[in-house]
Amino acid sequence: MSETVAIIGATDDHTRYAYKALKMLQSHGHRPIPVNPNLESIEGIKAYHTLKDITEPVDTVTLYVRPEISSKLVDDILAVNPRRIIMNPGAENQDLASAAAQSGIQVLRACTLVLLSTGKF
Repeated sequence: MSETVAIIGATDDHTRYAYKALKMLQSHGHRPIPVNPNLESIEGIKAYHTLKDITEPVDTVTLYVRPEISSKLVDDILAVNPRRIIMNPGAENQDLASAAAQSGIQVLRACTLVLLSTGKF
């Protein structure tokens, strides 16, 4: 099943996992939506400065930012009401996880790349 996936901390740096996730999501038939306040696009895909700018439903939010950043985004993340949030290694945030769980949003502490590679996405 194809999903719309917001990538918080998306980057155009080819060496970063967030970039690799964007490319792998595409190759697996999903629609990545890059979110980065400093970019206009990545690989021809429009980047959004904030989650609030996204006008379509988001199935999954995958985090590639430190907890200090995602803590400021809790309300925005909950407002898009994704089915799940993936907290990639280094992006784990217990406050966000608790708030998401209270809102009925599934939280995975996992690697998007591994989930895609193993067919468990």
